Amino acid sequence: MAIKKKAAPKKKATKSSGKKPAFGGYAISFAGRTETVEQVFGNKPIAPSEMTKKIWIFVKSNSLSNR
Repeated sequence: MAIKKKAAPKKKATKSSGKKPAFGGYAISFAGRTETVEQVFGNKPIAPSEMTKKIWIFVKSNSLSNR
């Protein structure tokens, strides 16, 4: 005699109401900037981790974030 297991209750799908806020609460706007990628990163190849560091240095020095 086999014992039947109860089916797990189905989860209801939740609909998002409106636009989600930016991840981590940061909102960054590069609108109207005239700098080129070379001006921000330099001419030499760099690792993605260095790109992230340089982007945040640029954002903070030019007050582009909401924090």
